[in-house]
Amino acid sequence: MTRTIDTKIRHVTRAGDNIFAELGFDESEAARLQAQSREEMEKADELKRQLMVEIAGWIKDCGYKQLEAAKILHVSRPRVSDVVNQKTEKFTLDTLVGMATVIGKRVELIIS
Repeated sequence: MTRTIDTKIRHVTRAGDNIFAELGFDESEAARLQAQSREEMEKADELKRQLMVEIAGWIKDCGYKQLEAAKILHVSRPRVSDVVNQKTEKFTLDTLVGMATVIGKRVELIIS
């Protein structure tokens, strides 16, 4: 018996809309949750930028071409370009921490 996977899109939240309001939260709670979510995403992006600056600095300091750095980092050359150009939306923190570790950087997470 073959199963089919339901892939129909039933609803799309437009950019700029509040997903929390669409999920049924009251207006004030939806606004609070959206603000909190944006703040957390900004913090994550800042951490990503810090890691990208370190990795790009390593590439520059070592005099590597992007293809050489890609081989060392075990990624494609376009991925290195994305790091150098700080395209934070294309990376998870885990991926960037892994790259930093490969180049000998020690990454510490401090929760306060």
